[in-house]
Amino acid sequence: MATKFTPLHDRILVRRVEEAETTRGGIILPDTAKEKPQEGEVVSAGKGKISEDGKVRPLDVKEGDRILFGKYSGTEIKLDGEDFIIMREEEVLGVITGAPAAKLAGSKK
Repeated sequence: MATKFTPLHDRILVRRVEEAETTRGGIILPDTAKEKPQEGEVVSAGKGKISEDGKVRPLDVKEGDRILFGKYSGTEIKLDGEDFIIMREEEVLGVITGAPAAKLAGSKK
């Protein structure tokens, strides 16, 4: 990503991981049959949520974390021709650890 983007406050920038191309039985899924993945990698994170007393509470997620989020979470945006989602930390359902790395949507790997 050539453009540097830093979300504000408790928002995070997420890149979706790609959905599997085939089922376990070997059936190839066309793009129209796939659902948008609800898993992604945190690309960038804001400084944290500001409480009523003015203190900043740091985020629980950080750059590089693999996360799960709800089906309708966040706002989809395009930066440098690549699709991302901006969401609040509270929309993150959990952090995935110990799983094999998945192919990221839009990546050239």
